[in-house]
Amino acid sequence: MGGMGSAISYPDCKDKRSFETGMEFQDFVVQTLAQQSIILQNLVSKKFQYTVGENLQGFEIKYDSRCTDTGRLSIEIAEKSRADLPSYTKSGIYRDDNTWLYIQGNYQILFIFPKNYLQYLHKSGKYEEYTMPTIKKFYLSFNEATKYAAKVIDLRQ
Repeated sequence: MGGMGSAISYPDCKDKRSFETGMEFQDFVVQTLAQQSIILQNLVSKKFQYTVGENLQGFEIKYDSRCTDTGRLSIEIAEKSRADLPSYTKSGIYRDDNTWLYIQGNYQILFIFPKNYLQYLHKSGKYEEYTMPTIKKFYLSFNEATKYAAKVIDLRQ
């Protein structure tokens, strides 16, 4: 999870364990990808996450807990650490780091995309955008996600 190296405070987040939840999911993804012969070397310090990225390979990992319930991915494009801040900063698929592949899903399904393709899909204006007090995102249905993903790992069987 971007910036998960040290406990980042998100006072408006409903999940008070969000940091630990993200770290556990990141470990699950690393283990799942290793079974597919894709080895990730994660970086956990804040310094390296901000100067290099989430891992040496340039994969961003995003936990989307409800995606199998909703049948769509919620792709982050901007964020604020607190709702009372005046403006959003680029994040998710627009974060400026070494990320070139974007892994999103939950414990049942993982979608792997080239990051620049998710940016292209967002900029197309074809997908619903949603703004919350601390995050901006767009929605991508599973049908569209399956069509555009470089790889889908479906663990629901």
